Amino acid sequence: MDIIKKMQLLYIQMGEQLSKFLEPLALLFLRFMVAKVFLDSGLSKWDGFLQFNVDKFDLFKYEFFCPDPVRAGALQLCDPQTLDYVDGSFMVKMIESLAVIAGVVEVLLPVLLIIGFFSRFAAFGLIGMTMFIQLAVFPTLDHWINPASWWAVSLLVIFARGPGVLSVDRLLGLDAKYRAAK
Repeated sequence: MDIIKKMQLLYIQMGEQLSKFLEPLALLFLRFMVAKVFLDSGLSKWDGFLQFNVDKFDLFKYEFFCPDPVRAGALQLCDPQTLDYVDGSFMVKMIESLAVIAGVVEVLLPVLLIIGFFSRFAAFGLIGMTMFIQLAVFPTLDHWINPASWWAVSLLVIFARGPGVLSVDRLLGLDAKYRAAK
């Protein structure tokens, strides 16, 4: 065997060994990193267990869906002339419901990611949330480059590869990749 073939074989073997060791850690750290972003946001919406922070309603109503100045391309749910809502209207109730739902989802899905339980479902849900934030709330290239693209890529890796061996999914045989290996 010539020196080039030996070096190729050594390089391949080294890569395989590193992958066995590093991939589970990388997937675990990736899950934790992206989960922290959403979990921090979700926890900020609560004053206590099942006690929604009512100040966050204004964040949703005015920062996200009725910003002043208006963000081009953003979903604007208030009256564009007055930049306000009709008190008690269906739109206000819908936005307040969306705020509570976002608060629940931003806590539940990251917790699932952290423990690695239904990880692909959690990643898919957070990809959907990321895309909604990007397309409807902050539809600018600046927001896509940083931070939305990082969230999306991290979540896509988890969705495509699964949570890795350091997960509840692995223990329960919920990941087909690891079921076949048993």
